[in-house]
Amino acid sequence: MRSFRIVLLILALAMTLFAVVGCAKETEPVAQTPAASPAVAPAPAAAPATPSAPAEPAGKYEDGIYYAMDEAFGSSGWKYAVTITVEGGNIVDVDWNGMNVNAGIDKKTYDQAGRYNMVKFGGAQAEWYQQAEKAEAYLIKTQDPTAITYTDESGHTDDIAGVSIHVVEMFELAEKALAAGPVGVGMYEDGAYFAIADEYPSSGWKEYVSLTVINGRIAAVNWSAVNKNGDDKKQYDKAGKYNMVKFGGAQAEWYQQAEKAEAHLIEIQNPTLVNYIDDDGHTDDFAGASIHVDALFELALEALAAGPVELGPYADGGYYASDDAFGSSGWKSNVSLFVKDGNIVNVYWSAVNEAGDDKKVFDMEGNYNMVKFGGAIDEWYVQAQRVENYLLETQDPKKITYTDDEGHTDDISGATIHVNDFYALVEKAFAAGPKKY
Repeated sequence: MRSFRIVLLILALAMTLFAVVGCAKETEPVAQTPAASPAVAPAPAAAPATPSAPAEPAGKYEDGIYYAMDEAFGSSGWKYAVTITVEGGNIVDVDWNGMNVNAGIDKKTYDQAGRYNMVKFGGAQAEWYQQAEKAEAYLIKTQDPTAITYTDESGHTDDIAGVSIHVVEMFELAEKALAAGPVGVGMYEDGAYFAIADEYPSSGWKEYVSLTVINGRIAAVNWSAVNKNGDDKKQYDKAGKYNMVKFGGAQAEWYQQAEKAEAHLIEIQNPTLVNYIDDDGHTDDFAGASIHVDALFELALEALAAGPVELGPYADGGYYASDDAFGSSGWKSNVSLFVKDGNIVNVYWSAVNEAGDDKKVFDMEGNYNMVKFGGAIDEWYVQAQRVENYLLETQDPKKITYTDDEGHTDDISGATIHVNDFYALVEKAFAAGPKKY
């Protein structure tokens, strides 16, 4: 019995020892070295930290596109606009530009094309656009449109080297734009736009619209018309030759009412957002205009749909030339041209007899009858219109070749009449220069 107790005691001690060893294995893990494991290179020592460059100081302006424009044209016929781009709170781009009272090509583009000529005709040290670029760079450098001093009331400054033009317009507009906050970019492509009616109405005035778009916004509008003599309606009216008040009892002259309609388009920026009160195109959307205005908004829409136009080689205005005497046919030929943005946009070729009849109208009324009595392919007025369109297409009175000494040509499809007298009158009209009022 005693032996049995001793055996039990030994077994109890063995189990206790086994339990202690098992617990020790759980709490003290033993590192294992896997067989045939690849050697691992020791990790490189951490490189000393490089001091980071100081962050660019944030500017004081809200990011975005800023824009401001003069409300009225100056005595020079120009008004100005400034577009500012802000990124990271800083002014990073400035565009100072101008638009003419007749709308169309902007001042910078006009100047860069060699048409402003401030050096040649004004003795300036540099062209306007070149000096404008220096003023823009100065604002980017200073970041403050008020950090400029003027030497006279005209707004000249000695703060910017190489700039002798008055710059007050740019800095005041920049201050106005920044104070107003970001406005973004408008809906249109920058540039000059133009559209003209297809026919002369009973009034004798063929209406046209010219636009200037800057920063995507309509910045200038010129609504006018041209007659068969090449007269511009607005200039004709300003010269006291239209007289809608005197002879029609109107509340204001035509050009004054037209200017109110133009201002409304600049305000609404969309020619479709006008409401008419009748089929004649009158509106109550703005005060001071009792004339029908539908032509302005419809032509503006047509111009914008057509896209920007390029600057052509001619001086803007109306041109006119006539033969000195009646020919053997009893007609004295005449040509009128109208040029906008340097491009020929309207041509009228006709003639007058001793009775004062306009040949084209006379023919349209069935009184000339070149087909009936001469076996022509088309009446004279139809062929004359093809000749006019050919000049509109080529834009050059020298781009014509003749097949004989009588002035016929194969260059114009559907024109068998002689055209040399037309082209001679076109060159004569250009040589005389634009009409003066």
